[in-house]
Amino acid sequence: MSDAKFDQLKAKYQSVMNLMQQKGVRLDNVNMAGDKLYVKGEAPSEAIKNDIWNQVKLVDPSFSDLTLDISAPQATAAAAGAGGSDAGGATAAGKTYTVQAGDSLGKISLHFYGKASEYMKIFDANKNILSDPDKIKPGMNLVIPD
Repeated sequence: MSDAKFDQLKAKYQSVMNLMQQKGVRLDNVNMAGDKLYVKGEAPSEAIKNDIWNQVKLVDPSFSDLTLDISAPQATAAAAGAGGSDAGGATAAGKTYTVQAGDSLGKISLHFYGKASEYMKIFDANKNILSDPDKIKPGMNLVIPD
């Protein structure tokens, strides 16, 4: 049963896997974690990482059956090298997420943390671009702290 589910999810997200290969993303792990497809890799840049996330959201905007752990260490190293210790640290310690239409911080928090009530973690990590937790807009790139 698990192998069938694994094959089904790999087929569902094949366009994402193809894009990762085209963009030079180094895959570290592709397997099942519970009932979700787990993909871990390293993107050459933050822009490519965002392209991968955009493709995921085209396949399934909720991506409730996928855990995608993509890092972009070169982009993080560049931010740290530029002296951006706070901003670079926040990015290095978490993930990024591009806000979609209909999103709220509570909905994003529920996806990443399993609890909508953790939304202030996301708000606090993004005070440089957010003035109110209720005023997020599609297209914003938010840092999601660990």
